[in-house]
Amino acid sequence: MISYAFASLAHVRILLVPVGQIPRATFDAYAAEIRSFESIRLGDIPGDAKDERARFMPSPLSGGYLHLSFPSHPSLHAHSPLSLFRPSHFNLGIIGIAACSSSHPLSSASEQFENALAEISPEAFTFPLAKTCFAFQDDEEPNVGLGENPPGLAIIPNAMGNKKLYIGTLLADLCSQILGEFGRLVHILETPLGNEYLNATLFPILPAAAEMPFALDSNSHLFQTSFSAHSSQSELIVSHLSSPANNGISRNSSTAGLQRHSTLGPPPVKKRISAVGTTSSHARLYKVYGDFFLLAGRTQDAKIWYQEALNLFKTGMDPVWQASAMEGLAVIYVLDSWAAGQGLQASISDTKDPWMEINEQLSQAVAIYLKASVPSDTPQDYSLLAFVYTSAVLRQTSLLFCVWSSKGWGALAFASMLQPGATSYWQKVISDNSWINLERLSVITGITRSQIASTVSQAHGPWLLHLGPQERLVVLHSIANIYSCIGYRRKEAYVLREVISCIMDLVVCGRDEDYQLRRSDVGSAGLVVRTSGLQNGDDNTPTGNGSLAFRPNENMQGNQSVLRVLTYACKTLGVDLESVSVAAPPNAEEEGNVDLDIVPFEALSLAESLNKSFGWPELQVGVVREAIAVAEALPDQLAVARFALSALKTMHSILVTNDQCHLYQTASRALAITRRRGDASMIEYWAGHPVQSIAVLPLPSHRIPAEKPISLLATNYSMPRAISIISGSDNDLFLYNPRKSVNTPGKTIIVQNELAELVITLRNPFVFELELHNVSLITSGVEVECSIISSITIPANSVHSVTVSATAKKPGLLTLKGCTVHALNGAPKRFFLPVSTETEEEYQSRRQSMMICESGRTKYQGLDSRPWDKGGKRFTSFLSPSKLKTRFLECLVVPEQPLLRLRWTSLTHAAVMLYNGEKSTIRLTLENVSTLPIDFLTLSFEDSTTAPAREALAEGQLDVFEIYETEYDLIHQQAFLWNRDKEVKVIGPGQKIVVSVACFGKAKCTSATVRVSYAYARRNDEPGATPEIFYTRQLSYPMTVTVYHMLECHDMSVMPLDAFSDIHDDTLQKDGDPHEWCLFSIEVRNTYGLPFEVAFDRTRQADAPDATARSVVPPGSTILLPIRRFRLPDDVISRPIPTLSDRQFVVSKSSLSDAEEKAQRELFWYREELLDIIRGRWKEANGSRNGDLSLRQQRMTTHMLNALKTDLIRIDLSPVRCCPEETAVELSGGKFIVAPNTVMSMVAKVTNTGPSTLAMMLNLSTSPEDHVLLQGSLTDIALCRVESGQSQVVEVPLCFLSAGYFEIAVEARQLGIMGEKRRTGVARLRAIVKDDDDSLRTTFSDLH
Repeated sequence: MISYAFASLAHVRILLVPVGQIPRATFDAYAAEIRSFESIRLGDIPGDAKDERARFMPSPLSGGYLHLSFPSHPSLHAHSPLSLFRPSHFNLGIIGIAACSSSHPLSSASEQFENALAEISPEAFTFPLAKTCFAFQDDEEPNVGLGENPPGLAIIPNAMGNKKLYIGTLLADLCSQILGEFGRLVHILETPLGNEYLNATLFPILPAAAEMPFALDSNSHLFQTSFSAHSSQSELIVSHLSSPANNGISRNSSTAGLQRHSTLGPPPVKKRISAVGTTSSHARLYKVYGDFFLLAGRTQDAKIWYQEALNLFKTGMDPVWQASAMEGLAVIYVLDSWAAGQGLQASISDTKDPWMEINEQLSQAVAIYLKASVPSDTPQDYSLLAFVYTSAVLRQTSLLFCVWSSKGWGALAFASMLQPGATSYWQKVISDNSWINLERLSVITGITRSQIASTVSQAHGPWLLHLGPQERLVVLHSIANIYSCIGYRRKEAYVLREVISCIMDLVVCGRDEDYQLRRSDVGSAGLVVRTSGLQNGDDNTPTGNGSLAFRPNENMQGNQSVLRVLTYACKTLGVDLESVSVAAPPNAEEEGNVDLDIVPFEALSLAESLNKSFGWPELQVGVVREAIAVAEALPDQLAVARFALSALKTMHSILVTNDQCHLYQTASRALAITRRRGDASMIEYWAGHPVQSIAVLPLPSHRIPAEKPISLLATNYSMPRAISIISGSDNDLFLYNPRKSVNTPGKTIIVQNELAELVITLRNPFVFELELHNVSLITSGVEVECSIISSITIPANSVHSVTVSATAKKPGLLTLKGCTVHALNGAPKRFFLPVSTETEEEYQSRRQSMMICESGRTKYQGLDSRPWDKGGKRFTSFLSPSKLKTRFLECLVVPEQPLLRLRWTSLTHAAVMLYNGEKSTIRLTLENVSTLPIDFLTLSFEDSTTAPAREALAEGQLDVFEIYETEYDLIHQQAFLWNRDKEVKVIGPGQKIVVSVACFGKAKCTSATVRVSYAYARRNDEPGATPEIFYTRQLSYPMTVTVYHMLECHDMSVMPLDAFSDIHDDTLQKDGDPHEWCLFSIEVRNTYGLPFEVAFDRTRQADAPDATARSVVPPGSTILLPIRRFRLPDDVISRPIPTLSDRQFVVSKSSLSDAEEKAQRELFWYREELLDIIRGRWKEANGSRNGDLSLRQQRMTTHMLNALKTDLIRIDLSPVRCCPEETAVELSGGKFIVAPNTVMSMVAKVTNTGPSTLAMMLNLSTSPEDHVLLQGSLTDIALCRVESGQSQVVEVPLCFLSAGYFEIAVEARQLGIMGEKRRTGVARLRAIVKDDDDSLRTTFSDLH
């Protein structure tokens, strides 16, 4: 609301002053009752004066109003030259307000009132013209001194029924005295000497009483006559009028020489000529008449005198007084309109826009003021003229603003111009400063906001420097209010900065005056505290040595108001100085009752969400500097810290390095001063969100507890061994488990009564080192002891990690919600750090995208573009907290666990060196170093060959045969093995045990790890409770493994036994029928360099004794071993190739046909049987080291299968001579010796060894075929059905035509079967054809 009322020229100002020790609340209550009288009817003012005081008195039937205003501050003495130019600017009357009670009698109230008047109004000052004191009786006290009535004091008893009526009567009497004094003052001015004084300077003032040429009563006598009976009058003495040297008028006498005129016009010319001086113009006197009549409520008389004055001012010799008269006429027009439309709510003017004429008249007055010149010999008139000019501009602005805010010319406009803020509707209009409402008012009234702004801007200029601090403050405040009401917020902020500058000038000046006054008081009274001479009677004269300085208590009243104006102006310019507030005092009881499970998670502010700034950075930095300077000058160290830290918090991205460092140092210094002065207030944490993450450091591998089902104890850890070995896990039952690869968030495990370390990551976004007092954790759940990290320094623009130790006291669930960060000289603040799930991150990302999209969809103008104002309700749904449940970092505290360590090992440097296939033993000594026993212990192993094998199995690209071999290698050829049957049941605290581990030299094994899993599983903590899980720890012992690969087996073969019949070693054929035996062959190569003895054993054949083939392998050797042929049942060879783990069904990816798959199975099962019969061993030739020789890498072919498998049909071939008398065919070395060109018969005996009857055909072939003569068909020789165990004989005549080596082969095929299965038996006969004279030598190479 503006400070200047448009109709202030018509207001009779009556000063309200407190008298005595009246409480402020009581004074305000009584003053409010008095201020309720905004106007008094002229008919209610007593007008019984008969002398010159009756000139401005109203007639008993007058219908006008006398308007009142009740300020609480006295008029400025610097404005005393305006006492005749603008009497409405001064307090014309004084009302003292006293509280009357038994402890405060009326006599003391009267004396205190006189003392207050002496301080307020000096004797040489013209105003005030009347005084009185209202003594309000206290309600709790009985009626005190109702019979007593000291002069100048009116008692208002508490028992009075209509107190308001009585107060109105007293105000009417006071106004009557003021109007009477108007007549006496005008009586002085009407004299020639008074007129000369009136025209002497631009802003004249009556001289002191001693300088007047004729004696008048003192100023106090003027007041006394005002309060005395109207019949008591003083006489005007004019004894020295003829003396030019002593011409003057005494202000202290009552004027009595003029008669009151009943007419509204000017007095008769005769009397006026005899009274007014002829050397000076009387235009100013007419203007004074108009001012007094305007104050007296007689607008018609005032208008006449203003017109008379303007007629005389047309010469342009007195422009300032002319402009003032024009202002008076403008006010009269509004007063007459208000009087005519009292109580109406609509426009009462029939003319179109009557305010335009008033505005034009005021514009002329402002222009005249602006062009007026001031004599160079009166520099004080510059400030007075600037004050008058700015007042006229504000009066014109008030006219436009009141009409604009009241929706046009009408009663509401009149009321607001007379008493600003008098109507509630006007208050409502100016409070709603939305753009739509403001523009609607402009459309209705035709007055634009820019017109009002351009008008009030005339008051802002260099002439403000001529004003005193108080006047400049009032003018700037009024300008700022106008800008605020019309919605010009930036201009308002600009002017408010100057308002604050004026306030600080007054503060500094007042501080200097107070210091000088205190210094003079101390020097005169000798109030110096000395450190010596107190006992010896030394004087109290201050000296340079031994004195103590003292700091007076600072008065903080009004500081907060200044700071509120400052923060409002800065916020308008886009600087939020309230982003860092004063922290609430800590309340231990409230903190103890906080439920940490229910954490209010606030959404980000719009500025942080959109990450956009507002305003001009250079201007904002300057404003921040001004704000800090103002807070330091008040001084308010807490506000200094708040402003500096708020700027750092919100503007660090645009502040340069020097500014950031300066602000931080300023804030630190201010907080240190605040703490040193004993102020317990603290600033909340300001450096954004410093906590970036909280992570629990993983426990060492030997301390990590693993969850196991309690059923594992009942089965004695009897999960299928193949499952754990192949999968590498004790829990997963599937070879390939896709669910296992999904990273599901789990709980971090910590152990009861064991130290856990957490890493808190802190961030410093500033260019200086950020110092923190301490950081602590916020937890809920089980009881935990956390260490507090103190004195933390975060480097500039970096991320810093600190480690916090925590110890859980009980098992259960521990929730880490965040951290409490305590900055230096600040209050601690809690920062909650929820765990971001995929759903929450998706929600935050979607919300951010929607806000960015919505912010770019609408264009904002002006201050609506500020981040905290942008959008308003449009972003309410986006900024609301998520409805998703907030999750925090959770830790599972498991019961206290035992601890095992490896005390000793039989290995040197943890290295194992073996031959391939060699077996050895290592010993490990384990010690229980905890206070708990260990009742569960198991060992597991992992070497470098298991991981690739498991990976190959997991990929699923192997065929069934490769899967079987890989699983066989993992299960039956482990590099390390532990005998579970010899496990220790319980290991007590401090006890040691020795564990033996068997080692096996496995090719390609380079490293291995022994893992010892142990636990205290069978606890008795809770009787009757059966836990479902227990926790194990695992101790790992890594080793380096070196396996020397010295022997290689390759080219395995199985052949018929008669293939080597010509070898002179008969041991290969001594075991019986060659049809029942085959020959096993293997090549062994020595790649190491030392000789090894290799042995292959034949075992587990029921119809054949065990046999061994040995050989020393220096570089390489071939091992031959006869094996009895065998045939597997059909139900065995038809089984699918198994998976040793039996963990899941493996879907075959093979593209083989059924016949090919059946052949593959047959090869597999015969190979397994062969490898079960043959066992390879090795031994150092000159040492004791030995081991196994594996044949798992050898493959079986179809030819090997035919040689190994027993035929269903047995065929015996023998040559028989045609003549019975001839000798039998000679047999030598498994070959028959016959003569060429001799006819003989080839006899084939076919025996069915199968379980069923067979129908067969025979096929016969010779090699070489060209030199053998046969009779009959050689193929498809039909046989009848041969029963099981029965035989048939077939004879075929033949003749060898030449000498040489011949082979005859007979093959039996079963009828009705296609493919390879038709072949049921094969026999071969080898013959040497020679004459008796020939000597043929056969060698092994010739046979091939």
